[in-house]
Amino acid sequence: MQYRKLGTTGLDVSPIAIGAMSYGEPDRGHPVWSLGEEQARPLIQHALEAGINFFDTANMYSNGSSEEILGRALRDFADRDDVVIATKLRHPMRPGPNGKGLSRKAIMTEVDHSLRRLGTDYIDLYQVHRNDHGTPLEETLEALSDLVKTGKVRYLGASSMFAWEFAKALHLQKQHGWARFVTMQDHYNLLAREEEREMIPLCLDEGVGTIIWSPLARGRLARGWNEARSTSRSTTDGDYADLLYSPAEEDSNRRIIDAVGEVAAAHDVSRATIALAWLHRQPVVTAPLVGANSVEQIDDAISALDVELTDDEVRSLVAPYTPRWDLQGVSDEETMDAIRRRVPGMALR
Repeated sequence: MQYRKLGTTGLDVSPIAIGAMSYGEPDRGHPVWSLGEEQARPLIQHALEAGINFFDTANMYSNGSSEEILGRALRDFADRDDVVIATKLRHPMRPGPNGKGLSRKAIMTEVDHSLRRLGTDYIDLYQVHRNDHGTPLEETLEALSDLVKTGKVRYLGASSMFAWEFAKALHLQKQHGWARFVTMQDHYNLLAREEEREMIPLCLDEGVGTIIWSPLARGRLARGWNEARSTSRSTTDGDYADLLYSPAEEDSNRRIIDAVGEVAAAHDVSRATIALAWLHRQPVVTAPLVGANSVEQIDDAISALDVELTDDEVRSLVAPYTPRWDLQGVSDEETMDAIRRRVPGMALR
């Protein structure tokens, strides 16, 4: 395993992160598709033995059960100083006032709960799980910075938001001397490339590493177009299952999925391996989050690190993409060319 730096920090992480949303006792949140502790532990152990040292969870996953399972497994199978544990906060953890959000009270409360469930005295990467528009941004950022000063948290990260919001947060952190967001956990894959417009160039310019959620487009990139398109998770997610992949782009998505299959056949690897290999080519990507439910899925993710895609193959993967909306406010061709050079394969129209 070849490790890389987390953004511009000195922290070494594996270029694959295990996403632990799939791990949690079924009676604590997702009875149809989450794996209980007995099923999850061998997968975490296999990932560790393969050299993966980066694990991501959140306090809300299975109402805290994911953090508990991950914490116990890492304690039993790894040296705490060798692994990087990331978790998140914002979403509701209990009813009533102050049971959610990013207020100082919520942050100071939830970090202690996460530390207890994870069985550790520090969190390597503590991330805001989306923005909280009900709390002043300055209150959130100062409270998070205080966690770094106390040693409960080593680094701070954010997750999907508007680029202007993230730019504002980075500006405030610099202005006040607060600990800075070093990562952005973002939605990015061959079927969802809108972040190439603003967020990815911003992260490149600011030296922020990205951690990619849904790198396989909720499994769409791992299956052929004519294969069963529903999964045990999609059948329980309701409207959210297709929220990010609307029927308006169905023809474009089909052609991309077909191209993934052709490139996978040429390399004699899985479709998932090719989709992840494309992400590894993007300079801003530190690690995709792999929500592995089997040893084979972990091995597919690892094999992606050895796949060298040709320029022609990359063109076949990105050419069918249909931008979701026009880039507003950029009519200068020189500016657009500069953006394209920084983000290979960027889709603009």
